[in-house]
Amino acid sequence: MEVLDLEHQTMETFLRWAAEIGISDSIDSSRFRDSCLGHSLSVADFPHAGGRGLGAVRELKKGELVLKVPRNALMTTETMVAKDRKLNDAVILHGSLSSTQILSVCLLYEMGKGKRSFWYPYLVHLPRDYDLLATFGEFEKQALQVEDAVWATEKAIAKCQFELKEVGLLMEELELKSKFRSFQAWLWASATISSRTLHVPWDSAGCLCPVGDLFNYDAPGDDLHTLEGPESANDVEEAGLVVETHSERLTDGGFEEDVNAYCLYARRNYQLGEQVLLCYGTYTNLELLEHYGFMLEENSNDKVFIPLETSLFSLASSWPKDSLYIHQDGKPSFALVSTLRLWLIPQSQRDKSVMRLVYAGSQISVKNEILVMKWISEKCGSVLRNLPTSVLEDTLLLHNIDKLQDPELRLEQKKTEAFGSEVCAFLDANRLWDVTGFFGKPVEFSRKTSRMLSKWRLSVQWRLSYKRTLADCISYCSEKMNNLSCTQDRLRDL
Repeated sequence: MEVLDLEHQTMETFLRWAAEIGISDSIDSSRFRDSCLGHSLSVADFPHAGGRGLGAVRELKKGELVLKVPRNALMTTETMVAKDRKLNDAVILHGSLSSTQILSVCLLYEMGKGKRSFWYPYLVHLPRDYDLLATFGEFEKQALQVEDAVWATEKAIAKCQFELKEVGLLMEELELKSKFRSFQAWLWASATISSRTLHVPWDSAGCLCPVGDLFNYDAPGDDLHTLEGPESANDVEEAGLVVETHSERLTDGGFEEDVNAYCLYARRNYQLGEQVLLCYGTYTNLELLEHYGFMLEENSNDKVFIPLETSLFSLASSWPKDSLYIHQDGKPSFALVSTLRLWLIPQSQRDKSVMRLVYAGSQISVKNEILVMKWISEKCGSVLRNLPTSVLEDTLLLHNIDKLQDPELRLEQKKTEAFGSEVCAFLDANRLWDVTGFFGKPVEFSRKTSRMLSKWRLSVQWRLSYKRTLADCISYCSEKMNNLSCTQDRLRDL
């Protein structure tokens, strides 16, 4: 109870500080208020939808301004160096560093000031832990199972290690304490910048936006995916007919020069008490894990890539390589199906009429279409068989991971020897076999252990989503083949 009271008090202090520097959820922010919120938004807890976030305190209309954060309240390299001569002089001497590296160092420098920092009321509310891929340990990394995901994790970790080495001299010149120069501190700062910054036109690193970064994520709207031709937004893009629409990140606001403030708008109509969400952009689940440290159970923008023969890529020159994928709902992308239609017919038959059919998104023949669906189905089946665990095993594992977080259920599992092999491996890797305290009573996991458990759960959740998409693709292809076979039979009868 005391912890909750303290959190409430520090939140009130933070919102009062935000109001004093001009942050407001009202168009009229000229009058002083005890809080920057209350007209449109309030801080609320949404345990099943992102945790702490912002809720509507009244009905909100789509396009309505819900938060305005003036430029001087944005935490950027510009605003931080303007308030500190030592920081300004040091940063000028290290112009070869990236803007993201500079902003990360500035953040650690402000953290080192403690209560002396202008930003202290905001800094105390930043998360102390993140679940981005760069923070994954060896166990969590291997638990992803899929080669592309493991490689993305290794790349993210290596990038952090390299960037820390590059900023070492700047940190020494700023006389940062050793705890702020550690790899863990750098991971924290990099994750903060990656997961919480918003775009500003004058700095590619973006800005930390007090109050504005309390919004939780909402994925962009879903467009229908079709196989019969480039009719959906995604298919049109893959066909090379539209580029600009999807190449730009989707946002619900931005920095507006005329008011010299970051303005955020309601992306749809909201009822009283609903969580108000912000769209950061279009991301797959792996990208969400890499940049933000979470994933969505239902993400219409997710994609699954399967291994493809090298010779197939040479035929896909009309489409980017990353357009050859399977949609979250199990449907192969327009580019993947079109490329396979061409690849699965003899080279001698690839005349102009066939090429026109392919680029129009039309099937070449019933026989060819069956071959395409069969090839995709067999490839997905092969990928699933080569992974260490199945969809069913991963589903059960998620239940067991949830049980581990409950001390009573954990003790019950130990008594009945119901631990699965991967659970045992996790407990062994983290030396957690002794799950009881005095007199055999179950004890809570430490904060560090709970964070590792959270990352492991994300790994299993991601790989399960990956496998379900492949399984759905197999079902989709089987249904298409059955329908095509029936069509072929009817044509024979005629």
